[in-house]
Amino acid sequence: MKKQLIMDKALELFAKQGFEATSVQQITEHCGISKGAFYLSFKSKDELIIALIDHFMMQFTTEIDYIVRNTEIEKLLYDFYYATFHSFHQHSDFAKILMKEQSQTFNEEFIVKMHYFDRLIENIILSMIERLYGEEVKQTKYDLMYCIKGFMNTYSQLFLFYNVPLDLNLLSESLVEKTNLLARHTHVPFISEDLIQVIKQPMCEEGSKEQILEILEQKIEEIEEPIEKESLILLKQQLREPTLSPAIVKGLLENIRNHPLCKWISYLLQNYFEV
Repeated sequence: MKKQLIMDKALELFAKQGFEATSVQQITEHCGISKGAFYLSFKSKDELIIALIDHFMMQFTTEIDYIVRNTEIEKLLYDFYYATFHSFHQHSDFAKILMKEQSQTFNEEFIVKMHYFDRLIENIILSMIERLYGEEVKQTKYDLMYCIKGFMNTYSQLFLFYNVPLDLNLLSESLVEKTNLLARHTHVPFISEDLIQVIKQPMCEEGSKEQILEILEQKIEEIEEPIEKESLILLKQQLREPTLSPAIVKGLLENIRNHPLCKWISYLLQNYFEV
């Protein structure tokens, strides 16, 4: 609870002043706690910033990944855009900070973390494109992926920074139309498979078996609800020694997916087991 309080209060200051201009002293005064209490929760301001990025980006990534995997084709693109802009609007203070700070920061850990989540989002978008259009966009899928990322970034700036009224339904419908036009009527690719390999940043190792096991053990200790706890234990056993069918694994993941402490581990396990 204290960590969450610090994150919430720090976010208020970061939104007004930015990362660099906000000191630990200001954060502790805004929280009404001592510096000692701050350092029991976070080793540094940089660690706090990374925790905020993780908190927001994990929620966003797991939400759009679930939509892409489970929504019917007819609604998929609309639901993807709706969830994207709803999340940006719901967390507008932090979304503004991320957009501003990415162009100004020299913090290497911040940059690496943002590249990591950016790659995850790119993979989710590519998965959606393949579900929607298949072989039809084989040559242009990477260009289309960057166009979708451009829509997400540019249109979110309109209501985050310029106070343009946000009509989520109209915006989502408009971008569905634009995306379909691009997918079906563009034939000259710029970004090839070879080029995408060149520009890819190395992924950090989150998602390895060892790291997932470490997170699982932590969550098993934290969770008190019996269904979620038992599901985590069975998933841990499956990770160490696979014996369960894909259907059972999928059911166990569904048991934990909506628990606020399990969204990220559910996402990591889903990708690891490929279900």
